[in-house]
Amino acid sequence: MCRVLEVSRSGYYAYKKRPKSQCRIKNEALLIEIRRIFLDNDSNYGSPRIWDELNNGQRIRCSENRVARVMRENKIVAVQRRKFRLTTNSNHNYSVWPNVLNRNFVVEKPNAVWVADITYVWTHEGWLYVAAVLDLFSRGIVGLAMDKTIADTLTTQAMNQAILRRNPEKGLILHSDRGSQYAGNDFKAILAQNEFVGSMSRKGDCWDNAVAESFFHTLKVELVHRMKFRTRDEAKRRIFEYVEMYYNRKRAHSTLGYLSPFEYEKKLSLT
Repeated sequence: MCRVLEVSRSGYYAYKKRPKSQCRIKNEALLIEIRRIFLDNDSNYGSPRIWDELNNGQRIRCSENRVARVMRENKIVAVQRRKFRLTTNSNHNYSVWPNVLNRNFVVEKPNAVWVADITYVWTHEGWLYVAAVLDLFSRGIVGLAMDKTIADTLTTQAMNQAILRRNPEKGLILHSDRGSQYAGNDFKAILAQNEFVGSMSRKGDCWDNAVAESFFHTLKVELVHRMKFRTRDEAKRRIFEYVEMYYNRKRAHSTLGYLSPFEYEKKLSLT
C-alpha cells in the first residue's frame, strides 16, 4: 500500500502513532450525528436540513459548509430529484374559474388557501391514482385519497376529508389545475355548499400550482421512485405512512424555517 501511494513505511507508521487532532476528533463525532440524521430521514436530507437539525434540534453548533464538507468527504448524498411532467387533461367542456390565487403562495393563517392536485403511481397491479389537498400556510396535507381509477370521486373524497378534518370557514380559496375532476359538477358543488372560492391555473401552466406539484415531486423522489409496489394496497399503505407520519409531522421544510407542517402550526397556536 505504501508503494502504491508513494509514501515511506516510516512515514506511515509515524502517522499511525500520531494522536488525532482535536479537529479530526470533532469531525468524527459530527459524522456520527450526520449519519444518524441522514438515516433517520431515509436518505432524504441534504446538508441544509441536516445542518439545521444539528444546530436547532441537536444543539450542535457548526457551519453548513462544514456539514456539507463532511458529507462530501464521506460520500453521503441525498436522493436526487427528477424532473416532473404535466399530467393534467384540460380538454373538456366544463367552465373554469379564474386564477384568483395568481401564484401568491404566501399565506398568513391556516385554512385560508388550499391547493389540490392529482398524480399517479405504478404498481404491479397497475396504476394507483393519488389526490391531495394541501394547506398553503403550513404546506401540510389535509386531504388524501387513492384509487385505481381517476374518476371524479377521487378529488371529492380528498376534499371532503380535508373539510372534515379542518372545518374551514367560508371564503377559503381552493386552487387547482383545469382538469375535469376539479371542473366537474360534483367538485364544484362541494365548493358552493361550503361557500368556498374556486381558483384554477392558466391552461398548460403547471407553475400556477407549483406548491402542489412540488409536493408530489417530493413524494415520488423520496418514496415512490425508491420502491417497487407489488399491489395497490401496499402502495396506499406506504404513501399514507409517508404523508401522515413523516411529511406532515417530521420532515423539515425550508419555507417553514426547517419545521414540519405539524410543528409550524403548533408553534402558531402557542404564540
